[in-house]
Amino acid sequence: MRVFSNPVGAGSLWFDNLVTADGVPVAYDPQARAFIPMPPFCANREVIGCNWIAPKQGEFCRACAMTALAPDPSISDAIPHWAHTEAAKRWVIDNLAAGTGFARKTRARRRCFICWRKAVCRCPWGTVTISVADAVLRTTRKEALDEPYRTMIGHMRHEIAHMLWWRLSLRKDFLDAFREMFGDEREDYPAALQRHYQNGPPADWHTRFLSTYASSHPHEDWAETTSHLLHLTDITDSFVSSGMTSPALPDDHNWDAYAEPDAERLIHIAASLVAGVNHVNRSMGLSDLYLFVLSEVALRKLAFVHDWLRRGAQGL
Repeated sequence: MRVFSNPVGAGSLWFDNLVTADGVPVAYDPQARAFIPMPPFCANREVIGCNWIAPKQGEFCRACAMTALAPDPSISDAIPHWAHTEAAKRWVIDNLAAGTGFARKTRARRRCFICWRKAVCRCPWGTVTISVADAVLRTTRKEALDEPYRTMIGHMRHEIAHMLWWRLSLRKDFLDAFREMFGDEREDYPAALQRHYQNGPPADWHTRFLSTYASSHPHEDWAETTSHLLHLTDITDSFVSSGMTSPALPDDHNWDAYAEPDAERLIHIAASLVAGVNHVNRSMGLSDLYLFVLSEVALRKLAFVHDWLRRGAQGL
C-alpha cells in the first residue's frame, strides 16, 4: 500500500487516515488514489469510520455501496466488527484496483458483499459473504484450521479470490488451463471439505500447496494461491512505498510491484524482502510476517494466477 501525500500541509497520510496530524478532515479518492481535504464524505464516515469520498454528500462511497447486507447495529459489538471488516475490504479492493482493475470495473451499484455478524464464510458466484466475527471466534478458527496467519485482510483476499475465479471462468480459454494447473473444480466440493476436515491434508501437501487448506479442493487451492500472491505483492509495494531499500529491489525508483509483468521476478523480490522482515520481527520476539515455503509447484501456481489476473485486467 502506498504512503500518501498530505493535501493541506507537511507530512504523510496513511490509507486509513480520517484527519491530518493538524486535525483537518480528509477523505480518500480511490479513482485518483489520493487524499482530498473536502466532502463529499461517505455516509458511513460517522458510523464505521469510512474515510472514502462519495459521489454526493449523504451517499455511500464505492466500497460501502458494494455491501448488500450489513450486521444489525443493535447487536452488541456489531458496529466495531463491521468497521474492521469494511476497513479490510477497502484495503483489499484498492490493492486490486491497482493490479486487476476490480474496483474500477465493479460499479458502485453492483452490491456483491454480504457481511453477517456470525456466519460460515462462503462465496456464491458473484457474491462475497464474510463473517463479521469477534476476535475470540477468529482466534479459535485460526487454531482449529491451523491458520496462524489468518487476518481479516487475508480472509478478504481469499474470499474475493473466489469471485475473481468466477469472472475468469466466463472466458472460453480459462477453464482448461485452470484444470491443468489446479485440478478439476467440478469435484464434489462438500465431500472434499468433509474429507479434508476428517482426514487432514496429504502427507506431501507442502510440496504441492501453499497451505493445508489449499489441498482440500481446486477452488480453495486457487483462492489460497491468489491470496498469497496478493500478500506478497502488497508486502513488496508497502516496503517500497515506505522508502525502505534492499539489494533485491530494481534500480528503477518508479518500479511498481502491481505493474510488474514478470511473475517470477516479482515473487523473487517479494521472497527476498519477507526473509528480511521476518528476521526483524524475530528481533522483537514476534512471529514471522510470512511463514510459508514456496515450493516449485507453488511458484508455478503463483505465476499462473499472476498471468491470468493481468490478462483479465487488460482484456487479453
